Amino acid sequence: MTFPLPDELIKPLLLRALEEDLGQGGDLTTLATIGADVTATAQLNARETGVVAGIDVAALAFRLVDPSVSVTLHVKDGDEISAGSALLTAEGSARSLLTAERTALNMLSHLCGIASLTARYVAEVTGTPASIAGTRKTLPGLRVVQKHAIRCGGAMTHRMSLSDAVMIKDNHVAAAGGIAEAIGQARSFAGHTVKVEVEVDTLDQLKVALPAKPDIVLLDNMTTDQLREAVALNQSQAVLEASGGVNLETVRSIAETGVDIISVGALTHSVQALDIGMELNV
Repeated sequence: MTFPLPDELIKPLLLRALEEDLGQGGDLTTLATIGADVTATAQLNARETGVVAGIDVAALAFRLVDPSVSVTLHVKDGDEISAGSALLTAEGSARSLLTAERTALNMLSHLCGIASLTARYVAEVTGTPASIAGTRKTLPGLRVVQKHAIRCGGAMTHRMSLSDAVMIKDNHVAAAGGIAEAIGQARSFAGHTVKVEVEVDTLDQLKVALPAKPDIVLLDNMTTDQLREAVALNQSQAVLEASGGVNLETVRSIAETGVDIISVGALTHSVQALDIGMELNV
């Protein structure tokens, strides 16, 4: 299930993007070539198959440039689309439509790319007990919209921020004096409402971690054989999350080991934008 992001969350992001694009002098090309009284209709169209995310972000980009622009949405976030699908129509000042074009397309293409890639990962693990989750490997300033796009693609999000949960990694373990010590200190500090996750690199570390009763164990860069053994050792004591070495070629075999979650940083840190264009009719 997806939901539109509140304007209050995405407006600051779009204002920064528009400020960056307009610079000190505004859209010189449009101002120099298009009369102030010219009106037009702009349509955003998909040029390839994918999944929609960020349609409300694109709509708000047009309205922020010019509140008088009328925007009609033809799809909603989470919809599957094919090449040629009409996504959004905006009507109003031709100058306003052209000025908003790049910001709207940049955001929509990027977020649809995330949702589309996520949907491919989700499809690969269908029929297994595993779920796909996005990570905190997001671009600075874009986390809220990138995480939303992951949801649009059918996956779960991991932590939104460092304050969401305790996630004990190898450097925390080294500083705390050991895996069990780190888990124990986290339990006493965080309280009963906060989940505690610990990362392990080996099965021996898993054997040390489980008696300390973490809520989640992240199995980092383990082979599929090691993951199967980890599932057998765990006996449903903790949620098991596999991470590292995950791609579209390996994700199915990882899911079939019996792990609960597979986290994929590539959903956000190295995604390819979906090809979307704008056609203007005066």
